[in-house]
Amino acid sequence: MEILRTPDRHFENLPEFNFKPNYLQLPDGEGGSLRAHYLDEGPRHATPVLLMHGEPSWCYLYRKMIPVLVRAGFRAVAPDLIGFGRSDKPTRQSDYTYQRHVDWMRAVINQLDLTHVTLVCQDWGGLIGLRLVADQPERFARVVVANTGLPTGEHRMSDAFLAWREYSQTTPQFHVGGIIKGGCAQPLPDAVIAAYDAPFPDDTYKAGARIFPALVPITPDDPAAKANRNAWQVLSKFTKPFLTAFSDSDPITRGGDKAFQKLVPGASGCPHTTIKGGGHFLQEDQGEALAEVVVDFMQRFHSQT
Repeated sequence: MEILRTPDRHFENLPEFNFKPNYLQLPDGEGGSLRAHYLDEGPRHATPVLLMHGEPSWCYLYRKMIPVLVRAGFRAVAPDLIGFGRSDKPTRQSDYTYQRHVDWMRAVINQLDLTHVTLVCQDWGGLIGLRLVADQPERFARVVVANTGLPTGEHRMSDAFLAWREYSQTTPQFHVGGIIKGGCAQPLPDAVIAAYDAPFPDDTYKAGARIFPALVPITPDDPAAKANRNAWQVLSKFTKPFLTAFSDSDPITRGGDKAFQKLVPGASGCPHTTIKGGGHFLQEDQGEALAEVVVDFMQRFHSQT
C-alpha cells in the first residue's frame, strides 16, 4: 500500500483552528500501519463526544462545535478518517472499502478506550459511526445523527445523491473546497474554502475522497449491504437516547430523519429538531447551534445512561 502524508505546513494558520494534533497507528489491513489524526479537547476524564465527519471534509468541520462542547464540560474527540485531513492517505482507490473504514475507526475508539460515548455523525460519519454503534453498543450512551443515513441498497437513493455520485466519479477536477462551499447554505470565506483544500495538495492525495461516493450501497447485492442490514437489526433494538438533528436545506438526506425516528426505539421521546439555515454541511453553517443541541441533549438524558 503506497501512502501519502500531507506536510504539516499545509495546516498552519487555518482560520479558527488552533487545536493540538494527536496521532494513532492503525493496522492498514495489509500487514503495515497507517497514521490516524484526531483532535482531543477537554478533560480526559469527562464524558466523550465522538465527532465523525464525512465526505470530503475533515475534522476542521467541527471547529465551531468543539469549544461549545468543552465549555459544557465534555471531552470532544474528532478523528480524521483515513484518506482525509491529517490522517494518512493511501493512493489507490482500491485501498478504500466501506469495511476498512469501519475497521480503522473501530481501532481508533478501541485504542482510546472510549466508553459512555455520545456519537455525533454527519454524512459518511454516520455510515461508519452507526456501524460502530451496532458493533459495540456497550461503548455508546447516546447518538446524534445529522444529515446522514445507513443505506442497505433496498431503497432508491435521492436524485441529489445519485447526481453527486455520478459527478464524483466523472469530473476531471475534484475541488474539495468548492464541494464544501456548494454543500453549505451560508457563504464561505476564501480562507475557509482553502482550509478544506489544505489536506489535498494535489489529485494524488484524493483517492479516498474520490471513491467514497461509489462505496455507498445503492443495490441489495453491494458488498456492504449485508453488513448494514445487520447493523439495522441492532439499531432496531437500540433503546439508548437517539436524536435526529437534520438541517432544513439538504437535498441529499432530506427526510432521512423520519426513518431513524420510526425504526430506532431510542428515538422515542427525544427532542428531535431541525437546524435552521443549514445545508448539507450543517456543522459549517450552524455549528454553534448544533453544538448547543448536543449539549442540551446530553444534559437532559444524562441520568438515563
